[in-house]
Amino acid sequence: MQHPTQHRIVVLGAGYAGAVAAGRLARRLRRADAAITLVNAEPHFVERVRMHQLAVGQDLAPRPLDEMFAGTGVDLRIATVTGVDVDRRTVAVTGPGGPAELAYDTLVYALGSAWNPQDVPGAVEHAHEIAGRPGALRLRARLAALETGRPVMVVGGGLTGLEAATEIAETRPDLDVTLTASGGLGDWLSPKGRRHLRKVFGTLGITVHENAAVTTVAADHVVTADGTAVPADVTVWTTGFAVHPMAKATTLDVTGTGRIVVDGTMRSVSHPDVYAVGDAALAAGPGDKPLRMSCASGVPSAWQAADAIAARLTGRKLPEVTPRYFNQCISLGRRQGLIQYVTADDRAVRAALTGRLAAVYKELVCRSAAWGVANPTLGVPTRRRPVAARIPEPAPTV
Repeated sequence: MQHPTQHRIVVLGAGYAGAVAAGRLARRLRRADAAITLVNAEPHFVERVRMHQLAVGQDLAPRPLDEMFAGTGVDLRIATVTGVDVDRRTVAVTGPGGPAELAYDTLVYALGSAWNPQDVPGAVEHAHEIAGRPGALRLRARLAALETGRPVMVVGGGLTGLEAATEIAETRPDLDVTLTASGGLGDWLSPKGRRHLRKVFGTLGITVHENAAVTTVAADHVVTADGTAVPADVTVWTTGFAVHPMAKATTLDVTGTGRIVVDGTMRSVSHPDVYAVGDAALAAGPGDKPLRMSCASGVPSAWQAADAIAARLTGRKLPEVTPRYFNQCISLGRRQGLIQYVTADDRAVRAALTGRLAAVYKELVCRSAAWGVANPTLGVPTRRRPVAARIPEPAPTV
């Protein structure tokens, strides 16, 4: 039961960023002083980085959130967020018991993102997406029903597109898999990385259309910018992500795309009692370059937010760590991988790890990320600190 004097922390979303933030806060704050509520629409944690595996028929280990957070002091609420009022400091939710309202003192917004059809005609009606479990399962059923030799089109040459195309081609070598990219194949990679990528695509028999943005999606083909029609019984859309629209409906300072503008501690620049993590936040990395939407950005942003919240509540020094990148991990099916090492601001360097060893490396990264979520209160520090007397902060200047 929540005590009237407890500081109420509500975390919205139990993806990588939200779940990690909730667990890290539970590690750092005394239960008697802080009531942490984690709200998520689904009862299971979804390993989003494995949706391409789920789509081709691989079964993923179930990860019930109630088991993950049992005994941690985090109150799990399975409910859909229907509204956020940052001026009243309340969140409206709908769950099995009907509508409810949650009041908070500190809000961690981690509702994440979904696929982005980018207003391309026919994409919503005819394309499949793998940004979440429901979409991956729909694609799984569609691929399973395809006969030998039928064409599958993956639209998008980013990390998700590369992983989807290679996973499908490796699992279903009887299908005609094509990838269409608006730029060159892996054009952001190092020369070694690009060579390996082309080698794997060639071995798997994947046809590539480079510098060919898709302008229309139909039931049995796509049309590129030059008017070329490319056959596609199944179109998989992987051209990027769009954030949850909830934040844009509030008085929070957001970008034109709906990402919450935050400072170096992941705190909203307009509402000091709101923090945003993961894809929902527009945060600056090294060189003031915005962090990209990814698990590689989301987990460090959750660490940063949780540590900053705990520091402010306990009267300790604020963390001064700028999230940075080390590598880009790309699975190319189950037997091949590509680890592209990068600068702190995510630019490729010459070094890259390729082949089977890279595939093992990527698998270990995925497993460690899921382990971190599944064991939210394990790790250091183990000492939970008391919440200090709160000093009202001045209202932000606009």
